[in-house]
Amino acid sequence: MSATAVTARPAARAPSPFRLAMGRFAARRAALLGLGLVALVVGAAVFARLIAPIGPTAADWSAIRLAPSAAHWFGTDEVGRDEFARVVFGARASLLAGVVSVLIASAIGVPAGILAGVAGGWTDAVLSRIVDAMLAIPFLILAIALAAFLGPNLRNAMIAIGITTAPVLMRVARAATLDVMTQDYIEAARALGNPPWRLALRHVVPNILPPLLVQSTLAIASAIIAEASLSFLGLGEQPPTPSWGAMLNAAQQFLTQSPWLATFPGLAIFITVLGFNLVGDGLRDALDPRRAGR
Repeated sequence: MSATAVTARPAARAPSPFRLAMGRFAARRAALLGLGLVALVVGAAVFARLIAPIGPTAADWSAIRLAPSAAHWFGTDEVGRDEFARVVFGARASLLAGVVSVLIASAIGVPAGILAGVAGGWTDAVLSRIVDAMLAIPFLILAIALAAFLGPNLRNAMIAIGITTAPVLMRVARAATLDVMTQDYIEAARALGNPPWRLALRHVVPNILPPLLVQSTLAIASAIIAEASLSFLGLGEQPPTPSWGAMLNAAQQFLTQSPWLATFPGLAIFITVLGFNLVGDGLRDALDPRRAGR
């Protein structure tokens, strides 16, 4: 066979890093389970009015603390409100608090961490000491203090949780930035005359996104627990708007007579937090090639 008769095959394109990461994520059954749980809770929050046509604040004094039945799947509470509707609508407050709190924390902590890692010197020292001081106070204690100072409502609770979560994201961003700043391509970029701000935007930020994404996902789970704790103490979402933490607070005096009042909100918190934790663990494994074989 002549050389001209041989048809050269085009070189196969290597899969993109994104597709490789998604393949590793899909290979984790626990991660897929977590993604399904998160999708279930998000779907319930988005389509709450279709899933639970009975309003979450509609009281029926003739149906006080009824046990779960075909008419009321999760029973009714102390004023006759449908418990299923309140659990479904309560997902909105918890998810909103989790996502918005982490966005607030990211807006504060990530730029501070990048600044500390790129600038170094006294800037790094000052920011690190501030973070150390905040981390010395237990997370929930600081969140309670801030929420009490700002006032009891969901907006202030999200601000308080966001501020108390920021030091964790700042540390992650700083550590990832310091690692990136030791790479050879950073030295090459410096040699070409790139100022620090350009190094941060073009080289640091894209390379620290994976650990930040993982930590943010795990932080959402922590923020949901914090919001439930603040609502339990009366510092989060205010009645009659449903909130899982506030529902647990109202149910504590009926634990022996009507245990379903605490069971279903507690299960909702457990399922949601478990889902985000499993997704975060799956993302950590998927975005770190060194863990691919584990």
